[in-house]
Amino acid sequence: MKNFRMKKVVFFLTFLCCSIAAFAQQTTIMGKVVDASNNEALPDVEVTIENTSFTIRTDAKGNFNFDAFKLPLGEQIISLEKQGYSKRRYPVVVNEGSTLDLDVLEMEVDINEENFQIGTISLSDNELSSDESTADNLSGLLQASRDVFLNAASYDFSATFFRPRGFNSENGKVLINGIEMNKMYNGRPQWSNWGGLNDAQRNQVFSMGMSANDYNFGDLAGTTNIIMRASQYRKGGRVSYAASNRSYTGRVMASYNTGLMKGGWAFSFLASRRFAEEGYREGSLYDANSFFASVEKQLGENHSLNLTAFYTPNRRGKTSASTQEVYDIKGRAYNSYWGKQDGEIRNSRVREIEEPVIMLNHNWDITDKTRLNTNIGYQFGKIGNSRLGYDNAPNPDPTYYQKLPSYNLASPDGADYSRAYLSLQEFQNDGQIDWENLYRTNVNYGGTSRYYLYEDRNDDKQLMVNTILTSAINEHIVLNGKLGYKRLNSKNFANMLDLLGGNEYLDVDTFNQGDAAQNNLNNPNRVLGENDTFKYNYELDASVYNGFLQAQFKYNKVDFYVAGNIENTTFQRNGLYKNGSYPEDSFGKSKKLDFTTYGAKLGATYKMTGRHLLSLNAAYFSDAPTLRNSFSNSRQTNATVGNLQKEVNKNIDLSYVFRTPIVKARLTGYYTLMEDATEISFFYADGIGGQGREVSTAFVQEVLTDIDKKHMGAELGIEAQVTPTIKLKGAAAFGQNTYNNNPNLTLTSDDFEEPISLGKSYLKDYKIAGGPQQAYQIGFEYRDPDYWWIGATSNFFSNAYVDVSPITRSSNFYSDFDGVPYNDYDSNVARKLLKQEQFDSYMLVNVVGGKSWRVDDYYIGFFATINNVFDKKYKTGGYEQGRSASYRNLVDDSSNDKRVFGPKYWYGYGTTYYLNLYLRF
Repeated sequence: MKNFRMKKVVFFLTFLCCSIAAFAQQTTIMGKVVDASNNEALPDVEVTIENTSFTIRTDAKGNFNFDAFKLPLGEQIISLEKQGYSKRRYPVVVNEGSTLDLDVLEMEVDINEENFQIGTISLSDNELSSDESTADNLSGLLQASRDVFLNAASYDFSATFFRPRGFNSENGKVLINGIEMNKMYNGRPQWSNWGGLNDAQRNQVFSMGMSANDYNFGDLAGTTNIIMRASQYRKGGRVSYAASNRSYTGRVMASYNTGLMKGGWAFSFLASRRFAEEGYREGSLYDANSFFASVEKQLGENHSLNLTAFYTPNRRGKTSASTQEVYDIKGRAYNSYWGKQDGEIRNSRVREIEEPVIMLNHNWDITDKTRLNTNIGYQFGKIGNSRLGYDNAPNPDPTYYQKLPSYNLASPDGADYSRAYLSLQEFQNDGQIDWENLYRTNVNYGGTSRYYLYEDRNDDKQLMVNTILTSAINEHIVLNGKLGYKRLNSKNFANMLDLLGGNEYLDVDTFNQGDAAQNNLNNPNRVLGENDTFKYNYELDASVYNGFLQAQFKYNKVDFYVAGNIENTTFQRNGLYKNGSYPEDSFGKSKKLDFTTYGAKLGATYKMTGRHLLSLNAAYFSDAPTLRNSFSNSRQTNATVGNLQKEVNKNIDLSYVFRTPIVKARLTGYYTLMEDATEISFFYADGIGGQGREVSTAFVQEVLTDIDKKHMGAELGIEAQVTPTIKLKGAAAFGQNTYNNNPNLTLTSDDFEEPISLGKSYLKDYKIAGGPQQAYQIGFEYRDPDYWWIGATSNFFSNAYVDVSPITRSSNFYSDFDGVPYNDYDSNVARKLLKQEQFDSYMLVNVVGGKSWRVDDYYIGFFATINNVFDKKYKTGGYEQGRSASYRNLVDDSSNDKRVFGPKYWYGYGTTYYLNLYLRF
């Protein structure tokens, strides 16, 4: 027994010694990466052993270690890459069983790259300021990406409102310091809330599509986390001035960052102003100021506390969509929303946003491998959208259909050429809002305003709290988890801005009679003045709880991840007015809507070699409908959308990645199904027939439910550094985005006693509108060692479609008042009428360049671009008007040379420029 015990001890000691020897003989490479100009550690640097699959990133202190890999021996090349810095390559020799400590490796700021990045962020901000796309723009979401294809999408493609894979901005997540900033009302990020903070937005982490993300579950269009921590900004300041002829004509910006100082403090400040009396489109004023401050304190070795606040008040004049008749007469820069008052441009539709954001972030390094990030944010303020109102008076819109030549030419009594000519002359010579006539009318009616300017207003208060845990279990496994909570109280009301020379206004709906005319039965026939609430008044309350868990596994040949998400969402409306059209269902609280949603995703990257990779992502998740799509007519009633469902998303994509020191390329195929979605539209319809209804015209809410959409296609991005100074690049998007079923259509209106179900809207296989579905690019860049560069791209776009009207694809289109099809209905004619319009293909050429100088510790430079060099005229989008809702109405309208109620379009910019001058110190 004693000998047996001795053998066990000897065996244990032998095993221990062998293990220690094996550990001691481990082959590894380690080092630290710093900024050459100030010796500060550089986190998130991509460190790669070239021609292998081994890639890691530096930690918060700039350190890296390849101890988790079985490294190749002999002569190797270590490359360092980080956006904004020049790529560095270091030859090394790796010996078996040895630790190669590279000590400190320096990276220098790439002045050309910094110059280009400044320009790209500025241009994205410029495009995002436009409201000409009903789908919003994704360029801001993509600008953090180094991917070749997404760089093309965020810069060259953005002017056409191209959407990668056909997704809207609500399909992507935008975070600031780990806090999600997407609005709970419509799911979209409110870009104006941080517009003009370009220099403070340069630290971004982007994850494409449904790939693994350290901060949240993600979404179909990807996730961007903008890091606004004072300690993460490079020490120094920047002053810049930009001039443009796009959304704004000028911008001045100044920022300064202290970096991490002795005592553990760091400060960052920024202020900017953007302005224009009018941009490229007529009457589109721009008046925006932006302020940003961030303060961080390191509390010992493991804790830091960061306070960030930004306030970006802005006013922007909107621009109108118009029929082809209007554009033919007035040109693509025409905007119907403005007119001159006392010689000054005055836009009737101004969007004004004042929503300050304050956030406090605590970062705790629990151990070397585990960190906890806890965040709290509060957003408050107002959003107002002004418009002209009119009661018992002619429509003041200069493009109102009865004021255009087409109306007189399409008269049922025969064309009136004399009136058509007079209206043409009047529209050509003026065609803008007659402010003086509005004032004169109000005075003539004894001071009781027939015309008035008001704003649709919402005042939001939103609290956001989350905590994010990241833990490296071992060298192969990393766990990410998040718990979050959001709470919204949104006050919505109409606010009287200007009585336009009158002294009072009677708050009744002149389109109704009796009690139905009262906007608030609790205070009928109220006489009001400026800055009073009227028409509608209600609150929306919403709360969201969510949890997210993810495991990432990294090995020599394969990386993979799995993740899950759970979320509970509740909505409720609280009516503050008792509306006369809905006396039983408008005042007080609605029923509470409650949705519990789930999601799961997984993905893997197979490293065939260091140059060839295959990547797969798959996801299945559900979302609660947005607040906007939950109540059929929230301004007047508590009624919710019937058969409201959770929206389901299914996605899979497969990518092949090829990368060498010279060539980088990615080819991706994707397939996405969006199911059970809901959409609500508002418009005035003629020809509402069938089932013995007493009204044929009404202002309606068109509720489309059970919508399925299919997005499928491929993306390609490739670039080749053919010489040290010349880079060739190309990108291609081939998509097909269609409705995948025939959704259900219901109409609601205060003219109906009950909602009207029209059954199916036959939309299957119609194309989803929203920018071109195909885009192609070829281009080059020349970057001179003397810090100047120039580039050009040629971009071809096709397969863009008008947004079709669902009501004309329903039974309402062919049914008479008795519910029987029209006796003169011709299916061949109907097929031609309902064919979806496809816009013409077009090509845009863009030129970009810049120059930088380094003078001691100062950097001076400029960035300039010319877009649409050859002034190509093209449509960026459009929609069919639902006014002609029946076969007979549409036949009558389409028989005219100029349609009275034809589709309305947006046109893209002509030749535009952007110039940015800066000084960095």
